[in-house]
Amino acid sequence: MRNALSRAGLHRLLPVLACIAIMGGCAASGSQSKPAALPEAGPGLLAGYLPTKDLLAGYLPMKALPNSLALLPPSPAAGSPEFALDEDVARRSFALRGTPRFTLALSDYDLRFPHAAGTFSCTLNAPITEQDTPHLYRLLRRSMTDVGLSTYAAKEHYKRIRPFTLNNEPICAPETKAELEQDGSYPSGHTAAGWAWALILAEISPGQADAILARGRAFGESRYICNHHWYSDVVWGRFMGAATVARLHADPVFRADMEAARAELAAVRAKSLKPVRDCNVEASAMALHPPLAP
Repeated sequence: MRNALSRAGLHRLLPVLACIAIMGGCAASGSQSKPAALPEAGPGLLAGYLPTKDLLAGYLPMKALPNSLALLPPSPAAGSPEFALDEDVARRSFALRGTPRFTLALSDYDLRFPHAAGTFSCTLNAPITEQDTPHLYRLLRRSMTDVGLSTYAAKEHYKRIRPFTLNNEPICAPETKAELEQDGSYPSGHTAAGWAWALILAEISPGQADAILARGRAFGESRYICNHHWYSDVVWGRFMGAATVARLHADPVFRADMEAARAELAAVRAKSLKPVRDCNVEASAMALHPPLAP
């Protein structure tokens, strides 16, 4: 997740509580007003291949984020059984190149909005757009900042090299190769974001929880299908996503946005609005299961 969310020089922005006031009367009317504007995550952040404008201020101050360096085991060492497993999963993933599953992995790589907002549109059977669901749209953007930042203590400490630098195999986004080489592979920030979104959305829409969680798992698996990450990067990225969501639930602004997003989704479904993606194509891709650890 090359947001280059370096902690150096990052200043926590003032908490934004306006959304709590905005919520008044929204659920009763069946529609949501547009959330108050929020600043970007902060000046001085390197954009990498994800424009800084996609990174809204998160919900949590830096000191409140889960500490990935304290929580995660060291990244697998060369010659260890864990690293052998990483290499084995990578090799077996190469068989998916040229299939619809690889195409989905390439789509999952793109964390830019509005594209990323549509990731769970099919599982929710509803659009997630800034126009139709502004609170839900912002909820995904803000939580991505918190989740991404939560991975960087370990990323910066271990500076694990990416799989393509060892296996010399192609990657989903070759134009980002030089930037990826400068960004630690462990844990996977993309995976953390995808799993965090899945947990948040499963809570908002429990009737679709199984499908949402399956899509969140696939979002992480796309990272080793792309040859951008190792299997263990994905496993522990998922852990950091869950850890961050657990912490977010203690934040009143996050909880208020969750309630606003739940009301929005109900209103969208009442209008029978359709997903923004081709769900038949996505289902076909999801049916091609990637290799998993034995």
